[in-house]
Amino acid sequence: MNIDSTSVYVGPNVHAKEPVIRLGIDVKPAYAARLAELGGAVIERLLAVLPGWAAATDAAWIEAARGGRFDLGDLLARLALELQRVAGQRGNLAWSETTDDPDFLYVFYSFDSEDIGLEAGEVACDLLAAIAKDEDADLQGDIAGFLRYADKRSLGPSALELVRAAEARDIPWSRLNDASLIQVGQGKYQQRIEAALTSRTPHIAVELASDKNICNQLLSDLGLPVPKQRLVYDADEAVSAANRIGYPVVVKPLDGNHGRGVTVSITDEEGVEAAFAVADEEGSAVVVESMITGDDHRLLVVNGELVAAARRVPGHVKGDGSHTIAELVEIVNQDPRRGVGHENVLTRLELDAQALRLLEERGYTPETVPPEGEEVYLRKTANISTGGTAVDCTDTIHPDNKLMAERAIRAIGLDVGAVDFLTSDITRSYRETGGGICEINAGPGLRMHIAPSEGKPRDVGGAIMDMLFPQGAQSRVPIAALTGTNGKTTCARMLAHILKMAGHVVGQTSTDAVYIDGNVTVKGDMTGPVSARMVLRDPSVDIAVLETARGGIVRSGLGYNFCDVGAVLNVTSDHLGLGGVDTLDGLARVKRVIAEVTRGTVVLNADNEYTLKMASHSPAKHILYVTRNPEHELVREHIRLGKRALVLEQGINGEQIVIYDKGTHIPLIWTHLIPATLEGKALHNVENAMFAAAMAFALGKTLDQIRTGLRTFDNTFFQSPGRMNVFDEHGFRVILDYGHNEAAVGAMVDLVDRLKPRGRKIVCVTCPGDRRDEDALAIAAKVAGHFDHYICHRDDDLRNRAPDEMPRLMREALIANGVAADAIQIVEEEQDALATALSMAQRDDLILFFCEGITRSWKQIIQFTPAFQAEPEESQVARHLQDSFDIPEGYKVVTDQRGVLIAPVA
Repeated sequence: MNIDSTSVYVGPNVHAKEPVIRLGIDVKPAYAARLAELGGAVIERLLAVLPGWAAATDAAWIEAARGGRFDLGDLLARLALELQRVAGQRGNLAWSETTDDPDFLYVFYSFDSEDIGLEAGEVACDLLAAIAKDEDADLQGDIAGFLRYADKRSLGPSALELVRAAEARDIPWSRLNDASLIQVGQGKYQQRIEAALTSRTPHIAVELASDKNICNQLLSDLGLPVPKQRLVYDADEAVSAANRIGYPVVVKPLDGNHGRGVTVSITDEEGVEAAFAVADEEGSAVVVESMITGDDHRLLVVNGELVAAARRVPGHVKGDGSHTIAELVEIVNQDPRRGVGHENVLTRLELDAQALRLLEERGYTPETVPPEGEEVYLRKTANISTGGTAVDCTDTIHPDNKLMAERAIRAIGLDVGAVDFLTSDITRSYRETGGGICEINAGPGLRMHIAPSEGKPRDVGGAIMDMLFPQGAQSRVPIAALTGTNGKTTCARMLAHILKMAGHVVGQTSTDAVYIDGNVTVKGDMTGPVSARMVLRDPSVDIAVLETARGGIVRSGLGYNFCDVGAVLNVTSDHLGLGGVDTLDGLARVKRVIAEVTRGTVVLNADNEYTLKMASHSPAKHILYVTRNPEHELVREHIRLGKRALVLEQGINGEQIVIYDKGTHIPLIWTHLIPATLEGKALHNVENAMFAAAMAFALGKTLDQIRTGLRTFDNTFFQSPGRMNVFDEHGFRVILDYGHNEAAVGAMVDLVDRLKPRGRKIVCVTCPGDRRDEDALAIAAKVAGHFDHYICHRDDDLRNRAPDEMPRLMREALIANGVAADAIQIVEEEQDALATALSMAQRDDLILFFCEGITRSWKQIIQFTPAFQAEPEESQVARHLQDSFDIPEGYKVVTDQRGVLIAPVA
């Protein structure tokens, strides 16, 4: 079996509402036949190396598979899921889909980590292939290799505890590197954590905790119980310090951690010298301090309050009278809770140099068989990272000891910190037992509290999350997501402008760039999950407007789990035949994902049959319909029920956008007051304004905020490049637009008809080369009969077509739709086509130019110099007014020294 293709869906997608991996599998018939022949033996072979699989998956499926009744694709998906489970990853979705090719199928399964998930798919294929080749193949080696791979890329126990706590509180999180640096929250509300360090942890406090000498002095000055201590830089100083302090002593690195380089219970000068050499290799200097006797306790303080306490026991084995120490170590390491380093809640025991030295002190070797019940220690320190165990004692700690720990952490200044406290009895006050603080830890490990060897687990991750995000605190920025075939970019820009005018710092994704507070961050088509995450990670953003295109959804899914307000503007023919989307129903299914992940308000176009059907698929609390038809029966019934809608209604002064909410009729704005609609004539922008207003209303913006935004957003190149940009300064009008499908072109043709220019109408028309021939024919049909002259050109990117293929196809389609051949001109290059149109235009003509190179074309338009003399400004104003308003018959607009007048025609 070969993996032919790989797709990683990082968020909700057309296949599932959670991240999944899709593998395209080329199944070798011989392998498939062999696995079918082996039948249930395949499952038994896998269960032998994955013994927990039977308990972790569907019992009925396992029983059927053991009987040889399994689908190969289903088996592969479930196997990839099981491999991830063994590696500590989550996920419960696994299925497969057949294709027209009997030897090719798609396999789907959940994943937690992309790298681990992909590797699981590879290893699953390898395991099945190995069984097909050799029923007795060594599968354990492949699984062990996979687990080592996963261990290096998995979150550690402390980080995992924190993200689970975040999920339990519906706080979003994302991993920022391959280690444990994690963002919790979004935009301006985000915090960062790295293990138990947070973005609120003061750097000075970390430095103080790391410097054991200064830390000891600060705590001593507050009267807290600490050992006598000296900072030394060579062995002679260490011996001298030990003699002054008095034996026994402890020697440790000044800035070490995890117990590395620490030697305890030193009773003579030779021991000090040897311990200095060990400590000197781990830190910048060495500390000698008095030995405090007692059990080692870890006291965790979060936000000034003790939340967990555990007694730590050094790594050891207990004799049974029959096994050697080496054998006992292996037995202990079989505990599934034990892993390497920090990968699991407990750490594997090791018979390393330190362990051998301790055994030698007792006269033991690894081959010694200790008597039953004897505890043989392999470490002197009780760190979990060196194999120690923990016993929870949170409920029994004496109040004095609790207060002491809280004072110590506040003294250092840590938001999350731990006190290593030695005492013979944690239930008694340190004032009675003589216990003391041996160390303060910044970024302490949480493993011993999450899953103690004995006692009650503590929700320490929850305590940290509650500190970062107190009850009622915001962790998410409101997300407004929109999709559709046409109007997405203009609508997103309108909505972002409304929100910016309302005082928000808006993060916006669109087809041309990512914008943060109106400033371009990254240029390009930024409508996929990467750009969405870019916005949600920006620490200045307090609201997000995410234009989401079909391409990103099809390739990678969404970059967010849900949105507060989602809108689907329309579904019309575009990009069909690309990315596996061949029909309008298929395209609607893709765009419906936005409706399916909307929690608050879903905004749908009631005038589009495909979007209208999406209401039943959305879990949103509210459905808000947008319609240009005030007589729409479904919308009228929706309004009668007190639900929300935006309707375009006819009034005495023209058309007006009206909001309906809870049975209330709320006039919003006359369309001719919205600059982007060209006095209400650009109906497609009227609709875009309605959607932007609907989404802003759903986000809680006031009527005045919405009106202000709409009245200050125009269709200039500065605010909306490539979307109905009008240039009127040549004596003729040029409209530049990015329209590249039938519906978009039709909307602009409708606008030209409504504008009723006095002169000729010229159109430069094209169709992207990656569209189907029928798409080009549909565009040609939209423009046919509406213009006096047609210039057919092509995009800069041929998309595997011949240079003149698309222009000639458009020409033939125009002729077939009744356009005279002598009214059609082919000018292949886009720049040349625009130059031809500009050169032939006369006063009062109108050029409609569809283009791909938006900025280049706009510069070409404004830099053009007409051959005829420019019209006086007063005449331009009069002509504009004449074209824009209904002047009574027999009258015209004139200008004289008094200004602008409506005067009788002479």
